[in-house]
Amino acid sequence: MFRNKKILAIIPARGGSKSIPKKNIVPLAGKPLIAWTIQAALKSKYIDKVAVSSDSDEILSIGKQYGAQPVKRPAHLATDKAPPEPIVYHTLNHLKKEKYIPEILIYLQPTSPLRTSKDIDEAFNKFFKSKATAAISVYELDKKYLKAFLVNKDGFLKGSVNDEYPFMNRQMLPSIYMPNGAIYIITRKAFIKFGRLLSDKTIPYIMPTEKNLDLDTLQDLYELRKYFRKSK
Repeated sequence: MFRNKKILAIIPARGGSKSIPKKNIVPLAGKPLIAWTIQAALKSKYIDKVAVSSDSDEILSIGKQYGAQPVKRPAHLATDKAPPEPIVYHTLNHLKKEKYIPEILIYLQPTSPLRTSKDIDEAFNKFFKSKATAAISVYELDKKYLKAFLVNKDGFLKGSVNDEYPFMNRQMLPSIYMPNGAIYIITRKAFIKFGRLLSDKTIPYIMPTEKNLDLDTLQDLYELRKYFRKSK
């Protein structure tokens, strides 16, 4: 907790996966994938409750085994097209029945196992020191991407951001950032107001490139397992 504010971690982990069967509980360095995120959340000095939202009883059982509260998610919120916001609303409503109403939320995808409790706490430290109502973990991209063009409906090139950036020296371009899916922090009030994990006062938590691997393909799983072997 921070200044007596309840902080809830929500870990979304649906049972289905097209790329890797049972992806969220696939073995990784001796543990199910989701265990790495649950344990990182539980080790945080700020988070006081960790909830796993899933349509899979097997995943919920594993989540409970590692110390998270299971929240059974309905099937219509467990498709590969389901956005995160309804999952957050469902979890909040479920816990509200137990009279648990958090002031701050942190959304942690289990496909980012390289994110540690230190990353979580550093993100919270930056968040609490700011006047922000949300924070998102990101990594810096090469500025050259601001020089990109789009093709408009008439078949003509148009600058993806504006028509000046494609012709500017790279040094003159602003820094740009890509979310890595590891950490989303937002106050409950801001989430309800905006209906998304982004508010009008969102700050970046910049993470190093080596922590950006988001498990999506078998190649990603191979890279993660290689990373853990080397780290041991």
